Amino acid sequence: MIRFTKMQGLGNDYIYINNITNNIKEISKLAKIMSDRHFGVGSDGIILIEKSNIADFKMKMFNQDGSEAEMCGNGIRCVGKFVYDKGLTNKTNISIETLAGIKKLRLNILNKKVKTVEVDMGEPILEAAKIPVLSQKSPIKNLKINANGKNFIFTCVSMGNPHAITIVKNVDNFNVKEYGKLIEHNKLFPQKTNVEFIEIIDRHNIKMRVWERGTGETLACGTGACASVVACNLNGLIDNKANVKLLGGKLEVAWNKENNHVYMIGPAVTVFEGNWENNNY
Repeated sequence: MIRFTKMQGLGNDYIYINNITNNIKEISKLAKIMSDRHFGVGSDGIILIEKSNIADFKMKMFNQDGSEAEMCGNGIRCVGKFVYDKGLTNKTNISIETLAGIKKLRLNILNKKVKTVEVDMGEPILEAAKIPVLSQKSPIKNLKINANGKNFIFTCVSMGNPHAITIVKNVDNFNVKEYGKLIEHNKLFPQKTNVEFIEIIDRHNIKMRVWERGTGETLACGTGACASVVACNLNGLIDNKANVKLLGGKLEVAWNKENNHVYMIGPAVTVFEGNWENNNY
């Protein structure tokens, strides 16, 4: 039996498991089974909290399709809430080891529970080879891709995981599923890519829909919101601080040009807890 907690950040929902006290194996297979919205718990993936030798905790994240991901901005906020609310730490400033490096979190407490979390997402990666994107240009601001007869211009950014950002006129009516899937698997992205479709509202506000690599369209993506603010700022479309309106709610993102770090503030919510008794995976 596995004790789990279902949590969400702006509707980007994951199953959280304390793997400090468990010894879960075949995580990829477990992610596929538990994430199934008809036969499992239902989620965008699973996140395990483990011991770390270099930070307060380690976060291991697996997408709905069983693939391991480097980082998740909405997911890591919920990690902060998980470890504090469950008494695994009493600190309000903590560090989390991820495949994208160590991330620092500031926990904002209300009534002895974490309400919101500010995450230092680190420096945006703009070099093509490190994103990675098959291009000779860095930064990549005018990457042209044709998907099913429609032309797109992308700016590419990594926040520890790859993102391709493009501007559309009306994001609410845009066919994210059709074009997101095609672009995710485009040959220019050797590790596939997350795809963000952005509508510019003004210098301080953008709207975003996201096609997440290995999952599909989700209600929110923290790393995607950060990458999008960086990309839009690089193209002179917004200031270096903006609100990002997603299907699941709003994130505040700021790109501090003095230290070149991106900061994100958003909520973290516990949905329910349960026991997983199907161990035939």
